[in-house]
Amino acid sequence: MSEEPSKALRIGLLGRGTVGGAFAELLEARADAVEAATGHRPEISGVLTRESGDFAEILAGSDLIVELIGGTEPARDYVLEALRAGRPVVTANKQLLAQYGEELFEAAREAGVQLRFEAAVAGVIPIVRVIQESFGVTEIAKVFGIVNGTTNFILTEMAASGASYEETLARAQELGYAEADPTEDVNGADAAAKMAILARLAFHTPVTLDCVSYEGIEQVKPEDLAYAKELGLSLKLLGVAERREGGISVRVFPCFLYGGHPLAPVAGPFNAVMVEADEITEVTMSGPGAGGVQTASAALGDVVSILSGDAPVHETREQLPIVTDVASSFYLHLEVADRPGVLARIAQVLGDNEVSVKSVVQRGSGDEAQLVMVLHECLESLFDAALEAIDALDVLRAPPRAIRVIEEEFV
Repeated sequence: MSEEPSKALRIGLLGRGTVGGAFAELLEARADAVEAATGHRPEISGVLTRESGDFAEILAGSDLIVELIGGTEPARDYVLEALRAGRPVVTANKQLLAQYGEELFEAAREAGVQLRFEAAVAGVIPIVRVIQESFGVTEIAKVFGIVNGTTNFILTEMAASGASYEETLARAQELGYAEADPTEDVNGADAAAKMAILARLAFHTPVTLDCVSYEGIEQVKPEDLAYAKELGLSLKLLGVAERREGGISVRVFPCFLYGGHPLAPVAGPFNAVMVEADEITEVTMSGPGAGGVQTASAALGDVVSILSGDAPVHETREQLPIVTDVASSFYLHLEVADRPGVLARIAQVLGDNEVSVKSVVQRGSGDEAQLVMVLHECLESLFDAALEAIDALDVLRAPPRAIRVIEEEFV
C-alpha cells in the first residue's frame, strides 16, 4: 500500500536579514523532518525585502506568512492583510505585538486562523506556548525573568571583570551580542515589549507597551557590582508582571538578587522566565535568548505548531487596572562628605519617610567617602520621596544611585 504524497506548504517570507536568512537556511535543512512530522513539505514561495518582492504576489502564492522584517510599519499592514486573507501568520515582532496586539488577535479570530509568535519573546524558551496552552486555564499570579540577552551579558561581564558599562557594551558589540545601535536593549524598551506580551497572555487583559514602566542599565557602575558581591547579590535586568491589589503591575528594572534565587546564576546571553501560580507553585525555564538561529528555530517551531493542529487565539477575559505604586526593597549608593553626623542625617530622612535600613557599608574617607545601604521593602512612592530629600542634603558629593533588590529566595 503506497503512502499518500505530502502536501506542499508554500511559505511567504517577509524579511531576509539576520533572522530571515537563518530561517530560510533552517527551513531547507529541516524540510524532511517537518514533512515527516506533519505530512507537509515546506518551501519558500516568495521573499519580500526592502529591495525586492511584491507583497500582493507573495500573499497570493502562499499558504502561510512568516514576518521577520521587524518594526511596526509596514509590518502591521502586511500581517493584518495576511490574516484577513485567511493566512496563518508567524511573527517574531515583539514591538508589533506589544503595540497592536489587540487588533492583530481580533483579526486572527475573525478570520479563523492562527497567529503564532513564540520567537518574539525569550529566544528558544517556549514560554508563549506554555502560558497559552499548558497554563491556559491556570490563574497565573506572576511572570518574571531575564528576557534580554544583551543586558544579561553586559551585567555578567561587568561583575566578572570590573570593567565599565561602556567597555563591556563595546565588547558585547564585538561578539555580536549587542546591535550597532543597542538603545532598545540597554534602556529596557526591548524587555518592556516582551513583558507586555507575556502580561497580556498570563492575565488575559489588554496590556500595551504604554502600560509598562521600564528602566535600563546605562547608569550601573562597576562599584555597584563590587559592593553587590560583598552583600551576596547579583545584578540582573528583570521584567516583572504580577497581580497586585486587584490589578496588575508590569515593570522592567535592574535589580539585585540574592544567591538563593533561581535567576541569580543565569549568566551571559541567556534568558530565563519564571511562572508562579497556586496550582503549580513555580516553573522556571531558561535558554539562549538572542541570535538569528535561535529566533529562526522558534519561528520554525511555530510553523510546525500551525501544521500540527489548531490552537486558541488569545482572547481578552477581563479588564484589569495597572498598579503603579508597589513595594520594593532598594540598594542605595551615596557619595558623601566625610564629617560627623552624615549617617545620622541620612537615617533621619529615611525614617521620616517610613523607610528602614537593613544593612550599611561605609567605605573610604575624604573625597572617597561612600555609604552603601540595603533598605527594607517599602512603597516605591515613599522611597522616591526619601531619595528626593536625600538628594537635597548638602552632605552629598554626587546624585544618589538606587537599584531595586528582590529579597525572595527559593531554598
